[in-house]
Formats: sequence, structure tokens, C-alpha cells
Amino acid sequence: MSRIAVLGAGSWGTALALNLCRRGDHEVALWAHTPSHAAALRDRRENQRYLPGFIFPCSLRVAGSLAEAAAGAQAILLVVPAEHMRATARAAAPFVPGDALVVSAAKGLEEGSLLRMTEVLGSVLHGTADGVLDGVLDRAPGPAIGALSGPSFAQEVARGAPAAVTVAFPRGEDAERARAMLTTDSLRLYRNTDVAGVELGGALKNVVALAAGAAAGLELGHNSVAALITRGIAEITRLALGCGGRRETLAGLAGLGDLVLTCTGALSRNRRVGVELGRGRALPAILEELDGKVAEGVRTTDAALALAERLGVEMPITAEVHGLLHGRRSAAEAVEALMSRPGRDE
Repeated sequence: MSRIAVLGAGSWGTALALNLCRRGDHEVALWAHTPSHAAALRDRRENQRYLPGFIFPCSLRVAGSLAEAAAGAQAILLVVPAEHMRATARAAAPFVPGDALVVSAAKGLEEGSLLRMTEVLGSVLHGTADGVLDGVLDRAPGPAIGALSGPSFAQEVARGAPAAVTVAFPRGEDAERARAMLTTDSLRLYRNTDVAGVELGGALKNVVALAAGAAAGLELGHNSVAALITRGIAEITRLALGCGGRRETLAGLAGLGDLVLTCTGALSRNRRVGVELGRGRALPAILEELDGKVAEGVRTTDAALALAERLGVEMPITAEVHGLLHGRRSAAEAVEALMSRPGRDE
């Protein structure tokens, strides 16, 4: 049996752990950030705070420490908010086996450094210099580092509804190993070697979902949301190409697939935040109502715009969302600004 550690007991981490347990040939350990949360998970055998209604199977072990969770694991999934990825990786690093698959299942960019999550993991686990990982991780000794992303609401994955996502590693053999280990009867994995494209698709779709939600909050209709999705994937693709990603990746599950789901699905927290912004509510009050859950697009917007400026990539939707989040634009003003831009070829 394979040992798999899931580090992060939010809704998505819990859903992945529950789904992996259904295979019957894995020993799955779930680690929570705080001892109090871990104790609640062990006592109740349910994640009542982040994913209520799903009872843990006997095979799901709640680990009391990172050492207990990661020791001897063939695969380690880090499912924590982007802002906590570096600290979690540093704490887990002494216990990560050298031959493990380390998979980021977070969707965001690190503020300040503007690094993708696999780059953060590489800088911690391999000691590589920040921002110069291209061509390094595919030949570095130690754990293989990759990313998992795609259209996947936690509640649906937890209940076993069919879903498909992408897992990407620099080396194709590592991507295949991860695909074989993490695929279940209800979660189909496709392999990829375009780590940058997969990660940026997952991170930036949350920014566009804020815009799509704002359009819904303004009651602008379906046409406006369709336009935002279409032009949103165009600017996501521009930034991904600037970072070495591939156009075809953004046309797949980790790009367009995830974007459509997050911009239209009622379970999307980023869309929900956008809807309330469109209705004129203040951002702090909206985020307070999330009760500890994270809408990654709020933090990712700043980093995405900074990265676009560094690379000279035009991202008008992201720029307008940035203005909306920082109170410089109302949702109606942001739409007006986008509609009044000079004409151009598609």
C-alpha cells in the first residue's frame, strides 16, 4: 500500500483525502494546521468547520504532527493557502522522503516574490534560488515537485461525483507516477509537463472569477460573463506564455476548464466575493462572512498584476479587479472602463 500525506485540512485537502481513501490501497494521513482543529477532526471524524456532512472512513488517519504525516510517504500533497505554503514547506522539509512526489494543490502566487507554489517548494526543498527554477527541478536530486489543478469543487469531489484534473511535473515519468497514484474511480487525472501553465491557470482564474461575480452582482446578464471568461482566458494565456507555459495547457482542464467552473459555479468563493462587490458591499465585510475560508483571488490579484507589469504583459481585467478590490473603482466603473478600451483585433 502507498502512504499518502495530505497537508492541510481545509475543504479541498479534506476532499482529496476522502477521495483517495476510496481506492482502498492507500494509507492516507490528513494533517491540520492547529492542534485544536486536529483534535476536532479526530473526535468527530468529520470536518465540521470546512467540509461538513462527510464522515471520515476508518482508513483516514488524522496525523498529530508533520513528522507523523510525512514520514515514509510516497506522495505528499500540500493543500494550504498560498500565503502559508512557504512556512508549511519549511516545517515539513525535515520529514519529506527524498524519493517522494511533492504535489502543490494550492492555487495562488506568493506575494512579494511573485513565485508560483512549485517555485516556493523548490526554494525550500531543493535550496534553489527564488525565480530561477526553470531547468533546475527536472534534474535536481531529492523529491520531485509538481502541481495538481483543474475544475474541482471540494464538495463534489468529497461525495465522489466524477471530475477530471491535471497533474504536472517537469519530468513526464513523475507526472505518470502521480497520475497512477492519485487517480480514483471518480477523480480522473491527466498528466502534463507544463508546470507553469497548469499553476498559472489555476491561480489566475480566481481573479477573473471575481470579475465575473461582480458582473453577476450588477445583474448584467450572461453575455457579460461569457465575454469575461473569453477575454479572461486570453490574458491568462498571455501571462502564462510569458512565464514559459504552453498555449494548449490553458485550453485544457487547468485553464479554460477551471475558469468556466469558477466563473459560473455557485460553490465558487471567488465568484461569491465578486457578486457581493458588484452589489456595492465592502470587501472586509464580505471576507468576514467566509468564516475562515479563503478566496485566493483577493490576494492573487496584486501578485498577478505585479508579475504582468514585470513581464510587460497587458492584463486589463486583472487591472480593473485590482482597482475594485482596493476601492479605486466601483464595479460599474470597472465595467465601463473595460467596455471603453480602444478597439483591437481578436
